[in-house]
Amino acid sequence: MTEQRPLLFLDVDGPLNPWWAASRRRPAGYRALPMRPTGWEAPRPPLRVWLNPGHGPLLLDLGFRLVWATTWQAEANIWIAPVLGLPELPVVHWPRMHHQDPDGVHWKTRHLVATAAGRPFAWVDDEIGPTDREWIARHHRGRALLHRVDPAKGLLPDDFATLRAWAAAG
Repeated sequence: MTEQRPLLFLDVDGPLNPWWAASRRRPAGYRALPMRPTGWEAPRPPLRVWLNPGHGPLLLDLGFRLVWATTWQAEANIWIAPVLGLPELPVVHWPRMHHQDPDGVHWKTRHLVATAAGRPFAWVDDEIGPTDREWIARHHRGRALLHRVDPAKGLLPDDFATLRAWAAAG
């Protein structure tokens, strides 16, 4: 039987870890966690990540098939998923990261469309722009929701409501 739920491509830094707020007060409901993903080994100090454990159940209840779409890649299943109470999720493996695209779209955009392969998807990220929306509208034959999250606030109740409504409308 084919999976019928739309995909939810989920970024970590910005939506789940409101990194922009790091120099300010920790948002309500978030825990500050020291983490050592690849690149943050000693003697470098641990990376401080803010996560809200309440987000896991909310994400699982949205009606999507959750997929990590983050530079954390498979390490999101090691460091992020357990804190949120998420199961191991599939991961988008990037052929290249942080490169300049000739059309000015985000470096993730083309690969997410290819990974979706025509299936409906939502993409939650803090770096989505108008060029990405235009490119996806021209190159993806399925429904798509590009949902930008403020990296100073992370996912908020209105974001979850938007995602839930979009998934249910499919």
